[in-house]
Amino acid sequence: MSTLASYAVTALGGLAYGLLLFVLAAGLALIVGVMNVMNLAHGASYLAGTYLAYLLTDGTLASLGIAVLAGITVAGLGGAALSVLMRPLKGHTEQAVVTLGLGFIAAWIFTRVSGGTTLVPPRPAILDGHLSVAGHGYPVYHLSFIAVAAMLAAAMHAILHHSLTGIRLRAAVDDPQMADATGLSAARIRTAALAVGTVLAVTAGVLGAPVLSPGPGVDSTVLTLSLIVLILAGPGVRIRNLLIAAISVGMIQTLGVITFPTLASFSLLLAVIAALIIRGRHGLQAVATA
Repeated sequence: MSTLASYAVTALGGLAYGLLLFVLAAGLALIVGVMNVMNLAHGASYLAGTYLAYLLTDGTLASLGIAVLAGITVAGLGGAALSVLMRPLKGHTEQAVVTLGLGFIAAWIFTRVSGGTTLVPPRPAILDGHLSVAGHGYPVYHLSFIAVAAMLAAAMHAILHHSLTGIRLRAAVDDPQMADATGLSAARIRTAALAVGTVLAVTAGVLGAPVLSPGPGVDSTVLTLSLIVLILAGPGVRIRNLLIAAISVGMIQTLGVITFPTLASFSLLLAVIAALIIRGRHGLQAVATA
């Protein structure tokens, strides 16, 4: 396989990785930007999704659908419970400490259950083949994931920017008291945002487990990269910005590693520093103000 073909296949892998990060980061952006909660247990939600996929899938599309539905149910309930837990906490520092602790506990439980090994769920048999891309076999499942994540991004953009739900969401963020006065419950909308954000993380785990296999430390990896995507995307829940930032990070983590192996991580760090400097003292908290 030629060098150009190798780059093309790697870039496709970067796209899949980037879209996985997009789904995760979009969920975290909803939680931080709408609920104003610094949820550092977000990586544990992804981990929970991957474990559900491992437990419930048996190589059929039906079992994958069951795993997704189970993940949505568990994540919705967990997100609502987390919302109640966060209410008495004041400021991002307390929230970060509590959610980080929850994340550590979840990771410890996963390590004990899995024995510290990587648990790879089976792909649906119908999506377990390979397609020739630039003379190289590329997993059909990864291509399917790219398509599903792209459709999810389009749906989220339509809902947040071109629907009544999006208008209500922005109203609850911009002026909670006015929203309450007009009959909208800002508290309920914020709780729903946290639940939906958690659902996105768990769903990313269920569908993305074959793309980024669950194992020790994967929760910290996806949390860190999701935070980086949020910083690069800027304030608010802007789907286009999140998508561009996530795909850029995915490309740096894949294509950048084989092109400039010693500079890939450094360039990602430089991008984060530049974004923080440009936004001044607001930093990550700027995400919570739009």
